[in-house]
Parts: sequence; structure tokens; C-alpha cells
Amino acid sequence: MKNENPIFRGVKGRISVTNQPIEEDDDNRGNLIPSSSVSEAPLPETGTDEHPYQKLTPDTVIDAVESTGRYSDARILALNSYENRVYQVGIEDSDPLIAKFYRPERWGVEQIDEEHRFTQYLFDEEIPVVPPLVISPDSEMPTLSNHEGFMFALYPRQGGRAPQLDDLEHLHQLGLFIGRIHAVGKAFPLQHRIKFNVSRFGSDCVEYLLVNNFIPSELIGAYEAVTREILEEITASDPESDAYDQITLHGDCHPGNVLWRDDRPHFVDFDDVLTGPAIQDLWMLLSGDLHNRQMQLAEIVEGYEMFMPFNLAELRLIEPLRTLRMMHYSAWLARRWKDPAFPISFPWFNTPRYWSEHILECKEQLSNLREPALTMPKVP
Repeated sequence: MKNENPIFRGVKGRISVTNQPIEEDDDNRGNLIPSSSVSEAPLPETGTDEHPYQKLTPDTVIDAVESTGRYSDARILALNSYENRVYQVGIEDSDPLIAKFYRPERWGVEQIDEEHRFTQYLFDEEIPVVPPLVISPDSEMPTLSNHEGFMFALYPRQGGRAPQLDDLEHLHQLGLFIGRIHAVGKAFPLQHRIKFNVSRFGSDCVEYLLVNNFIPSELIGAYEAVTREILEEITASDPESDAYDQITLHGDCHPGNVLWRDDRPHFVDFDDVLTGPAIQDLWMLLSGDLHNRQMQLAEIVEGYEMFMPFNLAELRLIEPLRTLRMMHYSAWLARRWKDPAFPISFPWFNTPRYWSEHILECKEQLSNLREPALTMPKVP
């Protein structure tokens, strides 16, 4: 089904917005875009130096793509990606490409190159992922280029739909292919990417919010108290322990980063690839009540173990990892608040109501941390 989405159609120095049907509402990084929300990811306005992305004008996007030897037809669709900037760019006499412009100063060149090489390594092992296109064949980093200070990569456009997490066959295949990713990843130890740790995703986030005065003064005491207890519980679970294999992971394997096509999952957006415990790539696929989560888990693990043994002890890390993701998300929004796209797209953030509800969520999550860990369902 085609949807009418605004396409930014430009000729040098002139950009207008028209409507043109596109086949899929996704940005090839797995971020599904409702047609009513495309305006939430606008092309930046020109004429200000407040944020680096303000310099990423439509002309700059076109020039970057054309610097690779591809001629654009000047059609640009801004896709729903916030950490980086991602655009569908029309190409003369060819299919559109996806251009991903990395957020300045987030990753180093070697870290991005390692992400690209890992994705290509998976693709070469016939795992359904979307590796970047080669830009400079003779370069040491052939899939990464730089234009006017922005590192960028190009990808083929590939559509798909979200996996159905209430479909046991979908869950089984998700587990199977994640098991393959992890099995191949064991032969691809990361040298430059980060390693999962509680400080980065937990205590550093709390400190950032407090030091930069994001928490309202009347809520600071409650926030400090609940996060202190949370971090004590998480530290006690010791997710960095050698008891859990620390392997190369997708890192952000939520359903939005999986496109279902050709009767199997395709994994996209390896921007957060890191070293950590296997359960990090599995727990975000679980939802619903205890019974449903156990049934889902059984299907995922059954598929996973066709290629990788699964350490059941890692199930005790699910709630700690869920809690760290929740805490990291709030700090991520705070760290990006000077990016003009964020106040537009997340207007509910950084209000007294938001922080009050966040503290309540932390308290609820603290209770979950103290509950028994999820277990596999009992076989009759």
C-alpha cells in the first residue's frame, strides 16, 4: 500500500515540498514512519550555526551524494531518524539511495568503519542484513566518506514491515538469525567499539541529568533516592561479569530495527554495535504478561540454540538491562536537547510532568528488579 509522504524536491538553491507516493514507510534503518509524522524529521533550516546539523542543508545532502559519482534527481525525503540524519535521495535513472549522515563527534572514524565491516562480514555469511555501499573502492575505509565535515554512508533502499511478535514462527526465526549473528560475531571481536558497562548506561546518565540541572529542584531528592537503589540492584546483578560471555552484538535489536520481507527478518541499523551479553539482543523482543513472555522466550531460544548455546543465567539480566535502557533514554534526550530536531519531535520531554512520571517509572522498575527473574516455561 502506498502512502503520500512529503518529498523535498530541490534544484540547487531551491527546495520545494511536493507529495509523491513511496513504496515503504521506513528509513532503511528500521524506523517506521507514519505518514502523519514525517514532518517531525524536517530538513534543517539554513542560516544558523547553533548546531552542526543546521549546516546539513538540502544542497549539502545532494552535493555529498553526488561527490560519490552518483547524480541526484534532487528529490530528498527526510526520514524519521534522530541520532543521525537519514535521507532518501533520488538518483537519476536508478533507484533512490539512503544517505546516512553520522552525528558529529559521536563515533570516531575507526568505530564507524568497524560497524560497516561487521555488517559486511555478516552479509558475506549470508545473514540478512543491509551493509553500506562501497563509495571509494581503493580507500582503507571504502564505505565511509566525508563531505563538508559530515561523515556519511550510502545504503540501498530496502523496505519491509515490522515482525509480528505474536507470531511464534516470527519469533523462532528472529531467535535463529540472532543466534547466527552472535555465532559469526564471536569470530569478529570488536577492537574500537564500546563495551557494555553499567557506568555508561546507568550512573553516568544519572550524573549528567543532575549536573546539568534537568531534574526539577523539588524532585531531586526523590530522583536521587530511587536511582541510587536501582543502581545498587543492577550492580548486584553484575551484568559485566565473566559469568556471561561478552560477545559482539547488534546492540539495539528492538522490533523497529527488523524489517520482515521474503518470509524472514532483515536486520538494519548497526549504529549501536557493541560488546556485551547475548541477552541484550533478545530481551526487547519480549512483551506482555508473564505467560506470553515465557512462550515468546521459548520460541526465541529454540531458534537461537540452533546456532549458539544460550546461557539461561542471563535471564536474570533482563530487568537490569530494561532499567538501564530506560535511564539511558532520558539522558539521551537531555544530551541531544540542543539539537533543534529534539524539542520539535519530543515536546513532552523536560517538563515537570515528564520527570514526575519518570521517577514513578523508576520506582515501578525498582520493584521489578526485586522480583524473581523470568524463567523458561515448564514442559508438560
